[in-house]
Amino acid sequence: MTMFPYDPQLLAAVSTPPATIPDVMHTMAAIDGLCVDGDGLKWFNWLYQQVTASVEARVNAGGFTDPAWLSSLDVQFAGLYFGALKSWLSGMPAAGCWRAVFERRSQVAIARIQFALAGINAHINHDLPIAIVATSKAAGTSPGHSTPQYKDYTGLNGTLDGLVDAAKRQLHVRLLGDALPPISHLEDTVAAFSVTAAREAAWDNAEVLWALRSFPMLRDRTLSTLDGLTTLAGKALLVPVPMAQAVIA
Repeated sequence: MTMFPYDPQLLAAVSTPPATIPDVMHTMAAIDGLCVDGDGLKWFNWLYQQVTASVEARVNAGGFTDPAWLSSLDVQFAGLYFGALKSWLSGMPAAGCWRAVFERRSQVAIARIQFALAGINAHINHDLPIAIVATSKAAGTSPGHSTPQYKDYTGLNGTLDGLVDAAKRQLHVRLLGDALPPISHLEDTVAAFSVTAAREAAWDNAEVLWALRSFPMLRDRTLSTLDGLTTLAGKALLVPVPMAQAVIA
């Protein structure tokens, strides 16, 4: 489904699943290099690049108890974003929460921060539980609040909150860079978004999905419900900001 002339190149960029964090960074750099400022995808990808670079730096510095698990999670997680984009660009089904972002990529009345947060919403609230389960299965661990993996996972919260708070300031313009009205619904929407709360909910949902491993029908229904709720949140995040009204004396 082509929306921008470079979409076939985007599809090629995300067609090979990443195997390492450097692979993830390479693909994100390719996406950033292709996307114009008027493409909402650019601003989610821009923020996600910073997050991934921070994770990579912490892993390389020995900042985790189980760096192999955290690295694997990072790769599994990013692969779901690339996979959703690949599906969309190929005309294949994608999760509703991602469709909410991709369908609005060119809507210039939406702010850059809205696209960034809507992408985070889809990725954390829908994809992250799936990635935690897949990583745990591959590593022979299980998601639990008393595990060293959970400690490493929550140890990133402060860094991620700082990056998102900075993005809330830097991306507080319309998609093409023009100023937003001084007062709108966006202030309340942005202020209410918490990465730490979303990541905690994602871990809880991963524990639920883990418990449902032997019950595929229930697991699939749970994922469908999760996608539905995340889609609603994404659409709320992407409500266009109206133009400022002229004051009539």
